[in-house]
Amino acid sequence: MRGQADSAVALRELFKVSEKTQWKTMADVRQDFPSADFVGGDRLVFNIGGNKYRLVCLVHFGRPTLFVLWVGTHAEYDRINVRDL
Repeated sequence: MRGQADSAVALRELFKVSEKTQWKTMADVRQDFPSADFVGGDRLVFNIGGNKYRLVCLVHFGRPTLFVLWVGTHAEYDRINVRDL
C-alpha cells in the first residue's frame, strides 16, 4: 500500500501464514488470526497493523485460495459496504 509502509510487515505475515494453510472453518482462521471477522458472502476482514488498516478477502473454506478484495485504513473501511465488493 503506497503511503502506508507500516502495514507491509503485517500484510506479508498474513499472506505467509495463509499460503501455508487451508482453512476449513472460521475457527481455523481464528487460530491464526483471532481478530479476523466473517462478514458474510464468503468475506473475511482482517485487522492489520494494530487495527489501523483493514483487509477484506474472499475465502472459500477448504480451498487453498484467498482473494484480496480491498485494503485500506480503518476509517476508509467504515465508509464501505464489504458485501458490495
